[in-house]
Amino acid sequence: MSFKEELTNKVTEIEEIVYKYLPKEEGKQKTVIEAMNYSVKAGGKRLRPMIMLETYRMFEGSSEVIEPFMAAIEMIHTYSLVHDDLPAMDNDEYRRGKKTTHAVYGEAMGILAGDGLLNFAFETAAKSFDIEVNQNVAKAIQILGNKAGIYGMIGGQVVDIESENKAIDLDTLDFIHKLKTAALIECSMLIGATLAGASEDEKNCVEKIANKVGLAFQIQDDILDVTSSLEVLGKPIGSDDKNNKVTYVGIKGIDAAKADVERLTNEAIELFDGLKYKNPFLRELLISLIGREK
Repeated sequence: MSFKEELTNKVTEIEEIVYKYLPKEEGKQKTVIEAMNYSVKAGGKRLRPMIMLETYRMFEGSSEVIEPFMAAIEMIHTYSLVHDDLPAMDNDEYRRGKKTTHAVYGEAMGILAGDGLLNFAFETAAKSFDIEVNQNVAKAIQILGNKAGIYGMIGGQVVDIESENKAIDLDTLDFIHKLKTAALIECSMLIGATLAGASEDEKNCVEKIANKVGLAFQIQDDILDVTSSLEVLGKPIGSDDKNNKVTYVGIKGIDAAKADVERLTNEAIELFDGLKYKNPFLRELLISLIGREK
């Protein structure tokens, strides 16, 4: 089986897991639930729950305890996109080739759908205690909150917004990307390793790998924002320029940005290959998502 075929099968597996944790579309609050589910089911690569699951399997984890966390990380990632697309943020009408949530349900419901997904993510993650009750599960919930919160993704988003229409240096841009993008990839790999009982040294190594992968992923995103198209990317290109955001391409140019992606990729894979545990599919997945064209 080719990597592409295996990836397609993995996406199907991930979606079956994630979808079974989505709320039922019923009750007087049905509209917001519909908007939440629309957002999650609008497509996507399912990279974060996939990375989480494959890291868990690499460290020989085999329990269903990973499943609520897989659903939770996808809900958190999705809510961040719903809010990113709002008029007050990036003001985008397309995501993954489809109308964004606020474009379909209105701005107010878009805000509430994002809020709903964030809260429901932690409600879902807490269901893991119905499967196992131990220190690793409690630690995994702490990781989820930290990496998604003010010291992680939200913190990066704050600095990103405050940096619009300003000349910022590369260190500030690194800070934004490491929190806004890399933090959820770190979260995915760390939770997978933690729930599988990895050692502290192994978890530290996994976090470093994820940090480099996440930074390279975002630089590649900056490159695609100026080189791709709406048809290929599934969302408007030139969004960063429209919103007066400083990017790696803007600071260093296309060639240097591409060189940074290659360097970070090589560093991440070198660390990955140094781990005692192996997962060939996860290794190829990390390489492929950095070098993606959409």
